[in-house]
Amino acid sequence: MVYFKNLDSGVAYMLLAALISALNGALAKMLSEDMSALEIVFFRNLIGVFLILYALKHTPPKLTGGKIHLLFTRGLFGFIAMILFFYTITTIPLGEAITLNKTSPLFVAILAYYLLGEHLSKRSAFALAVGFMGIMFITKPFGMDVSYEHFLGILGGFFAAAAYTTIKKIKDIYDSRIIVLSFVSIGTLLPALLFGIATFIETPQSLSFLFPEFIMPVSILLWLLIGFMAVISTLSQWLLTKAYSASNLSIVGVISYTNIPFAIGFGFLLGDAFPDVLTFFGIALIVTGGFLVSKKKIKNK
Repeated sequence: MVYFKNLDSGVAYMLLAALISALNGALAKMLSEDMSALEIVFFRNLIGVFLILYALKHTPPKLTGGKIHLLFTRGLFGFIAMILFFYTITTIPLGEAITLNKTSPLFVAILAYYLLGEHLSKRSAFALAVGFMGIMFITKPFGMDVSYEHFLGILGGFFAAAAYTTIKKIKDIYDSRIIVLSFVSIGTLLPALLFGIATFIETPQSLSFLFPEFIMPVSILLWLLIGFMAVISTLSQWLLTKAYSASNLSIVGVISYTNIPFAIGFGFLLGDAFPDVLTFFGIALIVTGGFLVSKKKIKNK
């Protein structure tokens, strides 16, 4: 009975996070017309730091902590996942970028097996194969439409999975707001560092998105969009943290796929081409793989 209560709360948190995440992606795509992906990450996290600090001042955390290296690791993985995600949003259709990012539950199942000792049966391995086959249909690697940006989208999904797996290891010793604070703090400091050294180094074109010139936004509309995105994305991170703390990693992970149709809709409204048949088939395979992994986890319970 306790398990179902935890599952219900985890699913509810993830459903809300998925909806907000799709909206967050749409806002990032709008901002990308005037800002670099790294600037979006920087301002989004900077405002998030103040929001979390205010929440902590209002209600101090009760958990004592103790594994600072894992807290740092969660923040680092989260930053890498975010910059890769925002960059792919600026270069490929929103629905595809979010779908590739949502390969994270597949990677979570693998990482949970190696790092947390969760069981991975032959059926689960088959489910993962189905999901990764879906990636092939989306990226179209066989001389059709594969791109470096698609690869970065998949890599972002892996680092998101690494961040979520780390949450599972520290959820009982750190308040969820402290976990989010580690993410937004590192997501502020590292972009500031990259901006600072950008003028002193030469980078290949493939990595130029990590070292852009910093340009302060001057438009009131841009600041309003930045502020709104920071608020809802910080809320989304808190909901994600609560979701992955409440239930089995793979179970709540598959619920995150619900933001794909929202993302496709937002992307279409913003001018993206509607996904072709192969892309829809790939999305279906990824969701199916995630569902099969989740179903196996539920049965093991």
